[in-house]
Amino acid sequence: MDKLLISGGKPLSGTIDISGAKNAALPVLASTLLTSETVLIRNVPQLNDIATTITLLQSMGVEIVFDEQLNISADAKEVNERRAPYDLVKTMRASILVLGPLLARFGEADVSLPGGCAIGARPVNLHVRGFRAMGAEVSIENGYIRARSSKLKGAHIVFDTVTVTGTENLMMAATLAEGTTVLENSAREPEVCDLAKCLVSMGAKIKGAGTSTIHIEGVSSLSGTDHTVLPDRIETGTYLVAAALTRGNVRLNHTEPGHLEAVIVKLKEAGADVSLGDNWIEISMHGRRPIAVDIKTTPYPGFPTDMQAQFCAMNTVAKGVGTVTETIFENRFQHALEYQRMGADIRFEGNTAVCRGVESLHGAPVMATDLRASAGLLLAGLAAEGETLVDRIYHVDRGYERIEEKFRKLGADIQRIVG
Repeated sequence: MDKLLISGGKPLSGTIDISGAKNAALPVLASTLLTSETVLIRNVPQLNDIATTITLLQSMGVEIVFDEQLNISADAKEVNERRAPYDLVKTMRASILVLGPLLARFGEADVSLPGGCAIGARPVNLHVRGFRAMGAEVSIENGYIRARSSKLKGAHIVFDTVTVTGTENLMMAATLAEGTTVLENSAREPEVCDLAKCLVSMGAKIKGAGTSTIHIEGVSSLSGTDHTVLPDRIETGTYLVAAALTRGNVRLNHTEPGHLEAVIVKLKEAGADVSLGDNWIEISMHGRRPIAVDIKTTPYPGFPTDMQAQFCAMNTVAKGVGTVTETIFENRFQHALEYQRMGADIRFEGNTAVCRGVESLHGAPVMATDLRASAGLLLAGLAAEGETLVDRIYHVDRGYERIEEKFRKLGADIQRIVG
């Protein structure tokens, strides 16, 4: 099992390019099942979750071709399998996104209950309830979601809680449903908007993406398209925080500053100078130690839960006391226990981690428990004196493209140990 070895204590400095967003590319890949024509997808990051999704699509009969720039052409004309098996779905929550397209286009789908990071309950009941409202017969049998429908019907669906994958799944299914579907209390994330943009370019009729109410008027069929995946806001945020907690100076190109307003506000509170352009962000700490900040995770456009672990890492070495309150997932502080092994002063009050910053962390062997926790541990290692060995980095490979290469470009002493 691969590990990452970090020799910390050095400010990061330099320029890197941000990759395409994993959480946008995955639903766009799933959407290729909605059409018999070819879909070209550009700016797809090279990640384990992407590879898993491609393998899943290929197992269903989708023809996948890469060009010289590693753009992906997907042709779902000859889909001959409507089943997503457990061995492909178990590592990745987003696998459930094939359910809506399969059901809408072919009238049947058998999708294994998904796996993914162990960060808390992410039930599929909102998906199931939505498909039933659209007229599908849905049951859960032997660990599989089994859905059947001769023709989905438009419906008025109100989500009990905001769900990104639920919004995406039902939005995709509604594009080929008969009549109009209204999704209320929908997720507003940029990745939802990116999927809607892709679907509209395929001929879907969607209004309101990016707001809490989305209207989808079903059409008889969708066409192929050429779509470029938006930049990864979480990768961007991770490198911004890495610069802040190492007291460095970093410029990030090929990103979208408008998707990171909540993160940038908190970085400025931490004492960072942040400059923005149309597609770049630059952050400088001028050698200063960051100031501890209070954050509370909420659905977009609030502070993202996927940036909680990184800010928690920053607070461990910041001046003062900062609180991190997690409202999205109930089991997302496992990284904080690993920070304590490195000398962090953290105590817990319910769903809040209270962190009193120390002058310096100390390198130690630590273990990643989920995708964003692994990123937080890398950041803690970059700030720590001595060597930090991060185990179970298969988590980080699910969501960060060439992470050690990019950190080395910023001057970090980091290497992968294979085995």
